Amino acid sequence: MEKQFSLDTIDVIGPDHYARNGYPHPEWTYLRKHKPVFWCEHPNTDPFWAITKHADIVHISRQPRLFLNGPRLLVFINEPGMDLAPTPPFRHLLDMDPPEHGEYRAIVSRKFTPRGVRELESQIDAIAKKVLDDVTGRDRCDFVLDISSKIPLAVIAELLGVPHEDWEQLFQWTNETIGGTDPEFQQGASVQETLDRARLGLFQYFTDMVAQRIKRPTGDITSIVANAKVNGQPLPQLELLSYFFLLVVAGNETTRNATTGGLLALIENPDQWERLRKNPSLIKSAVEEIVRWTTPVIQFARTAAQDTEIRGQKIKAGESVCLFYPSANRDEEVFGEPFKFDIGRNPNPHIAFGIGEHFCLGANLARLELEVIFRQLVERMEYAELAGPVERLRSSFVGGIKHMPIRMKLNPARN
Repeated sequence: MEKQFSLDTIDVIGPDHYARNGYPHPEWTYLRKHKPVFWCEHPNTDPFWAITKHADIVHISRQPRLFLNGPRLLVFINEPGMDLAPTPPFRHLLDMDPPEHGEYRAIVSRKFTPRGVRELESQIDAIAKKVLDDVTGRDRCDFVLDISSKIPLAVIAELLGVPHEDWEQLFQWTNETIGGTDPEFQQGASVQETLDRARLGLFQYFTDMVAQRIKRPTGDITSIVANAKVNGQPLPQLELLSYFFLLVVAGNETTRNATTGGLLALIENPDQWERLRKNPSLIKSAVEEIVRWTTPVIQFARTAAQDTEIRGQKIKAGESVCLFYPSANRDEEVFGEPFKFDIGRNPNPHIAFGIGEHFCLGANLARLELEVIFRQLVERMEYAELAGPVERLRSSFVGGIKHMPIRMKLNPARN
């Protein structure tokens, strides 16, 4: 039975709602049916059009000159102590429109092609094996802290050339960036102080690394970006450092949360877990279903460059549209039984990695990491079950799980 909501009070953007309840799928389902282009006036943010249908998000994403990335990259709640200055502290790929976006994306795009990432498979396999070896023999763990956070962090750190002893610091900075509104990561500071601490710390760290790579270039991504040129000129300082910030945060957070949410889905759907154990050849389609099911990036915003219409609704120049990707990935017009977790789903036209100009640069890497991780889990994990409550991140931007205690039995790796 469909849950009913009042359009005057429906909440699809409040971070407290996400922390308590997870994704607002009942609300999105209601909007898809009754108001797929909905003018949302949440009391603590500037108003925006909530876009919840798959076709509309695809339509908007494929028109980068009509729907601009700037000046509003995402919809966020105005938290007490947050600086609302008009000049953003970053300028990276997510903020850029064509043709600049393509010029900056090309700097590292070769590293993330299917062929480029396949060369990393043995390295990722070794990282995942080591992480699982470290918890083998234990009967319980926090899956986030002990497993799902460590593998993607190690992979992106290796690609960037970050020494092992600094990986924990990268982990802290990404937590504080994505979870700056979450009390667990504030350490007594305000939201803005938390965000600034992470940004400035990471900026200073990569300023020093860039200086080293300019003197002594290597083959890692830090060296490639440090020595890159756009239109014959080195990258300006803000764009240079923002590039590393994006790579560290995006390269860690999204895969971490897809891994955690994927195991949770398999625990909650034991028939699919057993199906994958019996037929490991389903790993690729299982990964696609995990990505659809979890859709770690909740939303991005676009700004209309001129008056236009979506589904007959007039959108004025300067107004924001907010693209809710998890809603699109449950769209009844696109997916049969969208609320069924089906590791053999085919076709599976999810848009968890975005679509159009801003299709996720690291999508191929994320897919490979997830393949490696779940292949090893299927081989080695006899069972897993929740051993306590799942704690979700207080964020309406990234669908994060902070803690997921599990009971488990992990077998040693096969030779």
